[in-house]
Amino acid sequence: MNLLEVSGVRKQEGDQEVLKGVSFTQKEFQKIAIVGESGSGKSTLLKIIGGLTQGDGGEVLFENVRVKGPLERLLPGQPGIAYLSQHYELRNHYRMEEILSYANTLSDEEAETLYEVCHISHLMKRKNDQLSGGEKQRVALARLLTTAPRLLILDEPYSNLDPIHKNTLKKVIHEIGKRLDITCLMVSHDPVDTLSWADEIIIMKDGQIIQQGPPQQVYSQPVNEYAAALFGAYNLIPPAAAKDFKSLPGINVNGKSLYIRPERFEITDKTAHALKGKITEVHFMGSIYEIAVQLPSSVVTVKTGNSHHRIGEEIYLSLSPDDVWYA
Repeated sequence: MNLLEVSGVRKQEGDQEVLKGVSFTQKEFQKIAIVGESGSGKSTLLKIIGGLTQGDGGEVLFENVRVKGPLERLLPGQPGIAYLSQHYELRNHYRMEEILSYANTLSDEEAETLYEVCHISHLMKRKNDQLSGGEKQRVALARLLTTAPRLLILDEPYSNLDPIHKNTLKKVIHEIGKRLDITCLMVSHDPVDTLSWADEIIIMKDGQIIQQGPPQQVYSQPVNEYAAALFGAYNLIPPAAAKDFKSLPGINVNGKSLYIRPERFEITDKTAHALKGKITEVHFMGSIYEIAVQLPSSVVTVKTGNSHHRIGEEIYLSLSPDDVWYA
């Protein structure tokens, strides 16, 4: 059963059509991430879904009821939908336990579970000015969840957080879906953050959906260069250089460009089907090394955990046909 149905949603801002007939559905408890470059319409779409911005066409159904925009309601927002903005606010001069008790619909046991999941149990006696930005955001998130929403909308929750608080919030958001049985819809400014979390990823460009599917699919089989670049590095092999790969079984080199993620190459022993190359660069990246390998007609980037490779070394590469996409 679909909890959310977005059908042909449009939005015009001045001369710009921000949303151009966006449609998708979301099942109960499903986690969907929406990604795309700045200005692609992601946050505007979330606000229309949450009833906070008036659309100019199409409709949003939440639990089979049309979501009304702020021009149709006295108070903007849709019952059952909680929206965590990038610009959340907490009331000053109040302890966190006071802020969280307001509009709380949970039992004491449910509330304790929520505070544990949000990693804020130790903050109850503190006031707003005693919290870090990451702590304030987790309290703001918990405050929304005390109303027991059916759909939680997260608008770029990781922006403006340092790595420590970002990692803590990522754990919190993972736990919310697992332990609290809440359907989540997220926009993230860094699409890579959504790969381990989402059940489905929607890619937007210029107010339209250009690809939608499971994380593994959108990462390994992007529809174009734009979609590929959102999720990190890739090798682009133009048709003229694709002949380097003709020795590999199952690789189509007939007039098409090849796209290959750096980690998809496997460094292997010399075989009849392996690609022979020479290392021209080695870069330490923390958990992995990035090496540049010169092939006869192209240079490819390869990621490896092996720290022993050196510039000038000859190596051999193998590649599965499933790890190549074409354009």
